[in-house]
Amino acid sequence: MNPLRLLVLGGTRFLGRHFAEAALAAGHQVTLFHRGQTHPGLFPGVEEILGDRDGDLGRFSGRRWDAVVDTCGFVPRLVRQAADQLAGSVDLYVFTSTISVYADYRVLGITEDSPLKQPPPEEERTEEVTQESYGWLKVLCESALTEVLPGRSLIVRPGILAGPHDYTDRFTWWLRKVGEAPGGIVEAPGRPGRPVQVLDARDLAVWLLRMIERGRTGVFNTTGPDQPLTMGEMLETLREATGSDAQLVWGVEPGDDVEIPFWIPEEKNGFHSIDSGKARAEGLSCRPLLDTALDTLRILTP
Repeated sequence: MNPLRLLVLGGTRFLGRHFAEAALAAGHQVTLFHRGQTHPGLFPGVEEILGDRDGDLGRFSGRRWDAVVDTCGFVPRLVRQAADQLAGSVDLYVFTSTISVYADYRVLGITEDSPLKQPPPEEERTEEVTQESYGWLKVLCESALTEVLPGRSLIVRPGILAGPHDYTDRFTWWLRKVGEAPGGIVEAPGRPGRPVQVLDARDLAVWLLRMIERGRTGVFNTTGPDQPLTMGEMLETLREATGSDAQLVWGVEPGDDVEIPFWIPEEKNGFHSIDSGKARAEGLSCRPLLDTALDTLRILTP
């Protein structure tokens, strides 16, 4: 295969960083567009276009890439502007969405065809990304993209991502909590058999690259791991990774004003039971969770 020319919106923080690494390792040509606020110059010799997607997209004029990978699209207006600007410059637009677009997490085995959140009336909409607006904003981002580039988009809906350089502090929150309590007690929410899903961002990045290389389009849930995982199994894996002998005490019920990563009320277990069979049929696979934990731990404690 001839090297592809790939434009990454973002590319220096987390998923975009891992995608850029995978693409460069495969011999592709990468251009990074970002604001220069996170790790500028991270990849020596790689072209960087510095700018804000809200106003600086004209810097793409006259350029040509095989695909663009948008890892930082949250506002529908800005996603539409990027799609409009790049319509004549790329063959494929890859957009990172989220499983938060789905309407009902009481349902187990949500597929790509499951109902989506309904955005509020236009007069009540906002561009501020909050816990309440995040899902329906992404719904509108997806709609804007498919309207501008029908048949030319690859939309992925990940759940919780983990791995080195994870800035979200969800998986890492538990990694620290377990690792910093040797001989102590770690209070764990709910029951150990409650389902959870987590995907190493590096596995998603490699899969995205393969999909681009094959010119795939469509909508895909991208959650992990390959086999069902429980909260108890995840925390036991983190104990192994950290060498902690902390005792796990189950049954803690967080209050409404308490946020605990991976905690979902039992009636919404569908959030951690997403069906990613469509992506797996296209080759999505997950490394062992222990590897993710160990590699993340090395970054946390260099």
